[in-house]
Amino acid sequence: MATPETNNALEISDDDRNRMRFRKALARKKRKDREAESEIKELNITAMMDMMTIILVFLIKSYSASSITVTASEDVRPPGSTTRQTPKDTIAITVSPKSIMVGDKRKVELGPGATVKAADANGKLILPLDAALKKEVEKLKHIAERNAAAPFNHEVAIIGDKRVPYELLSSVLYTAGQNELENFRFVVLQKNPE
Repeated sequence: MATPETNNALEISDDDRNRMRFRKALARKKRKDREAESEIKELNITAMMDMMTIILVFLIKSYSASSITVTASEDVRPPGSTTRQTPKDTIAITVSPKSIMVGDKRKVELGPGATVKAADANGKLILPLDAALKKEVEKLKHIAERNAAAPFNHEVAIIGDKRVPYELLSSVLYTAGQNELENFRFVVLQKNPE
C-alpha cells in the first residue's frame, strides 16, 4: 500500500507541471523554427528577372528568320524556286494583278480603265509608284548618311505574283530604275528539291 510519503513523491506540483509544459512548448517552437529556416517564405523577384532576361536574350539570338517582310494576300502567289538564299532587308515592291504596294502600303490600284503610267519617252513610268519610291530612296539615303552600318545599296525586292503580265512587271522595274534602284531581287517561295 502506498504511504502518504510515496504519494507525495508521485504527485507533481503545479509549478513543475507549468515548467514541463513551457519546456515542451519551447522545444516545439525551436523545432518549427529550424524547419522554417529551410522554407522559402518570399520570392526573390530580382533573381527571377535575371533568369527571364537571360532566357529572352537566348531566344532572340537563336531565332532566325528572313529580314524581308512579305505581305500575305490572296492576290499574291510568288513563283516557287529551289534557291537557298535568304532575302535581304530592302525596299519591297509587291505586284499583284489588282494592286502595287511599296512595303505594306497600297500605292497603285490596278484594274480595268486604270491609267497610272506617265507620258514619258517610253510610256512605262508608273506615277504613284514613282512618288512612293522617291520617298523611300530619300529615307534610305538619309539613314545611310548618318549610319555607316546601313549603306544605301540601290537594291529593291520585287514580290510578284506569277500571274502578273510581263508588261506590268517591266514597267515596275523601269520605275524602280528611274529612282536609283538598279539591283533587283525577285522574292520566290522556297520549295524542296525533288
